[in-house]
Amino acid sequence: MENNKNSNASDDTGQCPHHQNDAPTIVEANHENNNSHESSLGKCPVMHGGNTSTKNSVMDWWPNALNLDILHQHDTKTNPLGQDFDYHEELKKLDIEALKKDMHALMTDSQDWWPADWGHYGGLMIRLSWHSAGSYRTTDGRGGGGTGNQRFAPLNSWPDNVSLDKARRLLWPIKKKYGNKVSWADLIVFAGTIAYENMGLKTYGFAFGRKDIWHPEIDTYWGAEKEWLAPSDERYDNIEDAKTMENPLAAVQMGLIYVNPEGVNGKPDPLKTAAHVRETFARMAMNDEETVALTAGGHTVGKTHGNGDASILGPDPETAGVEEQGLGWHNPNKSGKGRYTVTSGLEGAWTTNPTKWDGGFFEMLFNHEWHSVKSPAGAWQWEPVSIKEEDKPVDVEDASIRHNPMMTDADMAMKVDPIYKEISLKFMNDQEYFSETFARAWFKLTHRDMGPKSNYIGTDVPQEDLIWQDPIPAGTKDYDVTAVKNKIAASGLSIPEMVNTAWDSARTFRGSDNRGGANGARIRLAPQKDWEGNEPKRLAYVLSKLEPIAAEFGISIADTIVLAGNVGIEQAAKAGGFPITVPFEPGRGDATDAMTDADSFEPLEPLADGYRNYSKKDYVVTPEELMLDRTQLMGLTAPEMTVLVGGMRMLGTNYDNTKHGVFTDKVGALTNDFFVNLTDMGNTWKPVEKGLYEIRDRKNGTVKWTATRMDLVFGSNSILRSYSEVYAQDDNKEKFVKDFVKAWTKVMNADRFDLK
Repeated sequence: MENNKNSNASDDTGQCPHHQNDAPTIVEANHENNNSHESSLGKCPVMHGGNTSTKNSVMDWWPNALNLDILHQHDTKTNPLGQDFDYHEELKKLDIEALKKDMHALMTDSQDWWPADWGHYGGLMIRLSWHSAGSYRTTDGRGGGGTGNQRFAPLNSWPDNVSLDKARRLLWPIKKKYGNKVSWADLIVFAGTIAYENMGLKTYGFAFGRKDIWHPEIDTYWGAEKEWLAPSDERYDNIEDAKTMENPLAAVQMGLIYVNPEGVNGKPDPLKTAAHVRETFARMAMNDEETVALTAGGHTVGKTHGNGDASILGPDPETAGVEEQGLGWHNPNKSGKGRYTVTSGLEGAWTTNPTKWDGGFFEMLFNHEWHSVKSPAGAWQWEPVSIKEEDKPVDVEDASIRHNPMMTDADMAMKVDPIYKEISLKFMNDQEYFSETFARAWFKLTHRDMGPKSNYIGTDVPQEDLIWQDPIPAGTKDYDVTAVKNKIAASGLSIPEMVNTAWDSARTFRGSDNRGGANGARIRLAPQKDWEGNEPKRLAYVLSKLEPIAAEFGISIADTIVLAGNVGIEQAAKAGGFPITVPFEPGRGDATDAMTDADSFEPLEPLADGYRNYSKKDYVVTPEELMLDRTQLMGLTAPEMTVLVGGMRMLGTNYDNTKHGVFTDKVGALTNDFFVNLTDMGNTWKPVEKGLYEIRDRKNGTVKWTATRMDLVFGSNSILRSYSEVYAQDDNKEKFVKDFVKAWTKVMNADRFDLK
């Protein structure tokens, strides 16, 4: 892993490319008035910003408007392979052994346009994989290597990812050869695993199955800073307390994967850096032992690059000229590559043998005294006070030349932090244990966002069930569903009790890392059973009714909870005049406490849920923005969000049984009343207190209903209003019910990877 500290910006004058040297524009002939030519002078005839510019966008003009772009990414029209393309089916055609052979050959098949350090691309490929997977954070499950997002902005042009554009291009001949049978996401992560194998590590395994995206992940919040590598203070309440880093962020500065390699805010202080290393790795789901293993294992091989002037590097890939063809950071210093490469600004290798998996990192760290110096690029790094010539790593181009090794501030933290030091010495004295621990940690790093093992494909998938994979035993699929539904209907549970419990169980699903959801029925386990938003007393009561039914039929509680929600919706649809059967797929299993890492589920707690008109407290962001975030994580579109919210209000499913947004006198009937009354111009809408509103009769002023921002946004936002008007139409009452059931089923099955 190599972090980067350099940023480069291109000069943008804003001049229209169609106008040069003040030359007049060509004017169309046959204008009917003499002012036509005059009014056209100096105006560019081509629409600006047609590709990537956001200037003069709706959000630029109205920055406080609700931006629904976060939901539009679920549109599949950007996929050039078509909506019918099934990557997992294509994977079945992949010759994995042939791919491995080609990948191993790549590691030492040097290409002149970007020669390998010491003739081995291992270090570069490991950094490629690491920086892809390492962007993952537990708080919202976003980032990570599961989508191939490193191909697009902002990640493709992060300061921390300098030269990784070259690594992806080195993989292109292999991607071209195997085509649709291997995704970029899989190939990028696979490259690092093969690199370690090629250099002598016995890896833990590898799973294919990551599906590519075809556009930037605009939903991911990387920080509010307006410049790369802005001081860390901007994302901490107190920089001295690493735990005060802004959520959901997991890196200390904009454009970095973890920590600044020079130290906190670029000032060497290994003990202070240790605290920030601990926090950033914890936000990536790593404990102290895994953190030491990954830090040492990542720096056992490869080197940093800073032998030159970073200020002369060209612009990043996203802003480079078209002649660069997607490559960036052009380096005009001599060859600009090999020994003259500039990436992080730090310069040097960590070990004597940087193309070999060994214990050299710990031996180098503990067998020498270190002092801080500046690299040729002016970056702070640590070098030995004294070292034997034969212990120095050789030059990447000329083996007759040796250079001092180096350490980053984070490396030094492994020596000065008492806990990290103890673990490091244990690894130093037991190479086999270190190798095994690292191999497992590397597997976790590169697979953490793939979800359960049912998403793993390939011949090298480990058989062991790991707790961070959220294992769930298989459930029963063959039983009398109708009989179970009849038993649930006779249980005395109300429609809101049944629907709310099913919803609360399923709404934890995060498509970002494929965690949560109804499968496993973890809503009955800690910590979910005690979450405020799950209304623990109501939840316990409903479970006391459903658990005996599950036991009677020998089926999972998970299936029974979802079935109960379906029963409630069917009852409500019948009451609304459009009877319908809600689709159901049996087969969910029940997880146990032993299968559940309770601490890792804490970030999945819904702090707000617009679907149930719930907010735990006031937040800086608006309730409707939180609703969009929840919606995106569940994989829903804006129309699906609209129909679900409107329907659930009519079912009376609000948190704590509040009446906000329940625009009907037929609560419990699945009707389109929410939209009919929201768009009724016989009403007026008045704020009465923070976040609450009254809907009054326009003629007599009588209060008819109350509402929150999460209700009224469906009438105030122009896009959402367009959807609301569809469902308010007299001829779309049945469509509303059908669309609600379809969206509901999508949520209930979001984590059923066995059905996909």
